[in-house]
Amino acid sequence: MLDVEQWAEIRRMKHVEGLSQREIHRRTGAHRDTIRRALAQPKPPGYGPRAKRPSKLDPFMASIEELLEDEPTLSGVRIREELEKDGYEGSKTILDDLLRELRPRFSPPPRSFQRTRYRPGELAQFDLCEPRALIPVGYGQTRRGYVVTCELPYSRAFAGALVFSKEFCDIAWGMRRCLERLGALPGKLVWDREGATAPRGRPTGGFLAFCGELSLGWVILDAGDCQAKGALERSHRFLHGNFEAGRRFANALDFQDQLDRWCERVNARVHRTTRAVVAERLLEEQARMRALPQTLPDTDRRFVTRVGAQPYLRVDRNDYSLDPRLVHRRVEVRVSQAEIRALALDTGELAARHARVFAGGLAFTEPAHQAALDELRGERRRAREPEVQLRPLARYDALIPA
Repeated sequence: MLDVEQWAEIRRMKHVEGLSQREIHRRTGAHRDTIRRALAQPKPPGYGPRAKRPSKLDPFMASIEELLEDEPTLSGVRIREELEKDGYEGSKTILDDLLRELRPRFSPPPRSFQRTRYRPGELAQFDLCEPRALIPVGYGQTRRGYVVTCELPYSRAFAGALVFSKEFCDIAWGMRRCLERLGALPGKLVWDREGATAPRGRPTGGFLAFCGELSLGWVILDAGDCQAKGALERSHRFLHGNFEAGRRFANALDFQDQLDRWCERVNARVHRTTRAVVAERLLEEQARMRALPQTLPDTDRRFVTRVGAQPYLRVDRNDYSLDPRLVHRRVEVRVSQAEIRALALDTGELAARHARVFAGGLAFTEPAHQAALDELRGERRRAREPEVQLRPLARYDALIPA
């Protein structure tokens, strides 16, 4: 049989060295007919695939196609059970090989993707990523947390902020912190249909106010279209496997501190997709982005309440004491990630100032509030006691004769 190497060697001897067929036969030992065919054949020899051998599945092809047409996701085990009822005695392997070829014909076409190219500073992708382990929050308690994640798809710069609820005030704080970490403002924010940002595809008032204050545009993804921000979805897997794995956290502050240092490290690496240092591309991107304003949007939760007879304020499952001298007066409460502050609406007096605690079921009493409460209780007790006039004994002596 004439192979490609032998064919090329014979033609070289003939056309380059000018040897005769007899001499080529003497040197190579090839048959004269083989030499003749090699010189007459301008294309290298090729041998097509062998004829397909009959398969044990051939008599059952119609049944298999009928089963897949009714249910494209029907498992190979069930198909084999049905074929065995009709006399199939073949192995599982040849059936699985055949099903891999047949299923695409009966299944809906899979979604295909095109490569997306991003312009510097055009977009910032946001999402929520839930840590796999509960976060220690002190007082022997742990709590479910969420990380507001942000990534600039051009530079692949990444930032994250830990929060403990999906309320917009917490998400807005996370977005603000991520933008501060990235150091500039993009053109648009990309979010999926998160309940606090854009339920049913329509941005909420809080989200619109946040974007308006920073003069940002927004892109709300279609339902079930998380692949549209695939750069950030891949970073979530990296966050779980590279950051969370093998780490221990003392509390929420320790979690955030370790997350910030991890983000700095991964932003200093060469990214696998862009083949460039993330921090260097971030500098290029920041040059085309708007600078952060001096005043960022206020993300504190604010509400007005009236101080009750029991001067305590309920915030996030905890009770915080208020100044008891403000009972029945209205106060404005501001809840940030770090503290809880209340001011009297009519006079501006400080009604309370507490460090925020993310553990639950606790009560916190300011010593000054307890002292004021004790003083008010003492005044009420004294008010209930009757006043008795004390007269000098000489007056009684004058009234009673000796």
